[in-house]
Amino acid sequence: MTQTDASKTTAGQSGLRTYHGNCLCGAVAYEATVDLAGASRCNCSICTKYGGAGVTLKPSAFRLVKGQEHLSEYRRGDSPNYRAFCKHCGVLCFGAGDVPSLGGEFVSINVNALEDVDPGLLTYGYWDGRHDNWMAGTRPTPWPIRAEA
Repeated sequence: MTQTDASKTTAGQSGLRTYHGNCLCGAVAYEATVDLAGASRCNCSICTKYGGAGVTLKPSAFRLVKGQEHLSEYRRGDSPNYRAFCKHCGVLCFGAGDVPSLGGEFVSINVNALEDVDPGLLTYGYWDGRHDNWMAGTRPTPWPIRAEA
């Protein structure tokens, strides 16, 4: 299946499917069974800086295939949540953590690192992480970087 064929299949459709993701240099690879209809973007400072787009799933639906030793983590302060980057090429592969108010333990994969998926064809929900407005959920249009008056 070509990238275009796979994107047509996944974009606009819901349903679980196993996807394969990796970093640019190939040192890190993972599998995730997820519904790409849940893809989202966030306006928090880190997501804004790296232009992230992700899908959140339970840890049991994620498997690191190779490269644990090639990962470096970024976390803010003593947060239980982190982002895992390849030490060699710098690609954000996934994040993980625990947010009880949003369902507990999670993994968030970078949809831009998935094979056979065109992220430009996905529909995204938008989070307002910049203003710690998580309980508002997602909406179909981006939240502003600056607080709305």
